[in-house]
Amino acid sequence: MTIASMENVVKRFGNVQALDHVSFEIAEGEVLGLLGPNGAGKTTAIRTLAGLIGADSGQITLLGQPQDVGNIELKRNIGLVTQEVTVYEELTAEENLRFFGGLYGVKGEGLRRRIKETLAFVGLADHAKKAPGKFSGGMQRRLNIACALIHSPKFLIMDEPTVGIDPQSRNYILESVKRLTKQGTTVLYTSHYMEEVQAIASRIVIMDLGRVIASGTLEELTQRIQHEETVRITMANADDTLTERLRAIQDVKSVTRDGMRYTIISGSGSGNLNRVLTVAQQSGAISDIITEKPTLEDVFLTLTGKKLRDQGVDS
Repeated sequence: MTIASMENVVKRFGNVQALDHVSFEIAEGEVLGLLGPNGAGKTTAIRTLAGLIGADSGQITLLGQPQDVGNIELKRNIGLVTQEVTVYEELTAEENLRFFGGLYGVKGEGLRRRIKETLAFVGLADHAKKAPGKFSGGMQRRLNIACALIHSPKFLIMDEPTVGIDPQSRNYILESVKRLTKQGTTVLYTSHYMEEVQAIASRIVIMDLGRVIASGTLEELTQRIQHEETVRITMANADDTLTERLRAIQDVKSVTRDGMRYTIISGSGSGNLNRVLTVAQQSGAISDIITEKPTLEDVFLTLTGKKLRDQGVDS
């Protein structure tokens, strides 16, 4: 059963076309990972799918109904975890859940039960009477998720839910997502951490420049670039011309740099390993070299020409 779908959805903001005939669907009980560099259109896709803004054209269906900005009943079946923590710091964790539950029409004994269940689910049962202003960043993120779950939504949208938190809280959230799907919740998950999507997503959609450029399981996506070879080298030191000289090697498709680590993707059978080593050694000392099978990161680099997190990276 299809829980949500977008078909040829277009959304413009003035002269900017944020969504360019976007189409994808989400099946019941799956985690769909939505990836894309900054400006790809992910947040706009989420906002239109959730009914926060309208589309200019195309069709959006959610839980078997056409999505409509004014459809309050449909919104009650959606949980939205935003990039920003949107809890009230002056209220306790329990009071936050009571407030958000009330907004979704959960009342009385049902609300009291859900508050208890949801706090336990996100690991905050012992902090029910505490104000989130005193929480760590990871605990605030978990409360943010609890507020989106209080009404037992059938469809949960998680937009960058682990930004700026510690590894322990990140792992807790990822395990929570897995438990949610086992309980029947369908999840749309976006992240700038490739390894998160690779760990939990049953299918992946990659967007760039407002378009869907690839979709499928991890295996299906990596098979698209099985005709490529990846070499990763770490330099002890290197001059500023190394990136361009690596790109100039015959059959090299892309070169990305993250600090002193270079990722070189070449056509299969190119025999470029020796050429890469020769060029690199002319620039400085090599401290590490790895040859790898294609990963989700390689797929993303090949399809978009960018890293998912581009800060401080030559691409």
